[in-house]
Amino acid sequence: MNYLIGIDVGTSATKTVLFDEKGTVISSSSQEYPLYQPHNGWAEQKPEDWRDAVLKTLKEVVVQSGVAKEDVKGIGISGQMHGLVMLDEDGEVIRPSIIWCDQRTGAEVEDMLSIMPRERWIEITANPPLTGWTAAKILWVRKQEPENYKRCRHILLPKDYIRYILTGVFATEVSDASGMQLLDVAGRSWSDEVLTKLDIPREWLGDVYESCEVTGQILFDIAEKTGLTTDTKVVGGAGDNAAAAVGTGVVKDGTAFTTIGSSGVVFAHSSQMTIDPKGRVHTCCCAVPGAWHVMGVTQGAGLSLKWFKDQFCQDYVAEAEKEDIDVYDLINRDIESIPAGSDRLIYLPYLMGERTPHLDPDCRGVFFGLSAIHTKAHLLRAVMEGVSYSLSDCNDILQEMGVEVEEMMACGGGGKSPIWRQMLASLYDCQVKTVHQSEGPALGVAILAGVGCGIFESVEKACEALISVNKRSTPVEQEVKTYQAYHQLYKKLYVNLKDSYKELAAL
Repeated sequence: MNYLIGIDVGTSATKTVLFDEKGTVISSSSQEYPLYQPHNGWAEQKPEDWRDAVLKTLKEVVVQSGVAKEDVKGIGISGQMHGLVMLDEDGEVIRPSIIWCDQRTGAEVEDMLSIMPRERWIEITANPPLTGWTAAKILWVRKQEPENYKRCRHILLPKDYIRYILTGVFATEVSDASGMQLLDVAGRSWSDEVLTKLDIPREWLGDVYESCEVTGQILFDIAEKTGLTTDTKVVGGAGDNAAAAVGTGVVKDGTAFTTIGSSGVVFAHSSQMTIDPKGRVHTCCCAVPGAWHVMGVTQGAGLSLKWFKDQFCQDYVAEAEKEDIDVYDLINRDIESIPAGSDRLIYLPYLMGERTPHLDPDCRGVFFGLSAIHTKAHLLRAVMEGVSYSLSDCNDILQEMGVEVEEMMACGGGGKSPIWRQMLASLYDCQVKTVHQSEGPALGVAILAGVGCGIFESVEKACEALISVNKRSTPVEQEVKTYQAYHQLYKKLYVNLKDSYKELAAL
């Protein structure tokens, strides 16, 4: 039997999973690490924490499994997108990584728009300049930390830093590189025009591969530390959402998924490159060679619920520990009795600014309609509904662009919640499904590793063989009507508050 490993370098933790070639989980391990917010709107992590988590979990899954190391054929790496990792000439980390949800680069986005028109940015990179994406972060370091910039010799994304640790190779792949604002997305290669305009040396960037191509093999010292062999191949892998698409079978036209992790995403596969001229959703290369995806993103999805839980739900945490259940299961249980609409309470999930559809780094979270009748359960349900309204904004734009979605899957931590899936089904007015296979991005990149190692014929064939539907949530007619009305009011609130957000940011 052949075995494959999927590594998912997430925002809250790294999860490493060992699968057999039938997609069965043999062993898994995860390791959490902190998020640092030195200022309002900033978000950083230490790449060394990711490295330590990967090496620890890799060793654990190999040891736990009892599998012969020679039978572990390949590794795929998934990771949070857009993070900036800067290394010096010795391959050492220069500064903490500025990660995907960081919103400090508003001035640099304006600089990019002065360097090249917005329309040209969209033409080359398929997206307008964005505060959360990597290019603006590079410019910020050059402007604000010139000594750090002067030391830089390599620029990597989070998962590609892990590739360097495992293989010694500086490389990336098309799905993750699409979110750097440096890639010619149609041509699936670095854009010489963009690099010249931004004065970023091409040699600082690794070679670009397709997601299922082999990029290197495990280094000897890493093999010694983890129990693997130097014959174990490491493929390109994918950004977290492109990996989740493979892990849920969203690899052909007409398929899409919604994921609720720290951020929330509505992601549709497309064999044709389709761009929103308004730049509200992102077009990127996907993990299927020669194909793309269109993706809307809400910044504070599961992050909103985690923030509320951490700050205001110590009683839930204590009770969950007492009952030996997951705290989120307890939250789901308690909000079941709250009606759709949360008794006229609406939450705007803009804790870290917003991407789709507003592209506004200055907007912030709001509870609208608070009344003395509202309980903690009302607020919790309102948080989940607010995230769902934002995800529905994303879905509406895909439909407006003519991206037809016949099948919507759900994944991520929030996708495990039957109540959250029901909200989405009623807001989308279509069935929302889950798959039996629950490992999402880790499974997705393990499949990519299997293709790269010749175990599977193609990404599509592997998904057909390994992935099957589990649960279905169906729209509820009365909820559909209720949520349509609340969603319209939700949309108005941003418009009404837009100027006030700017005033607040200037205070």
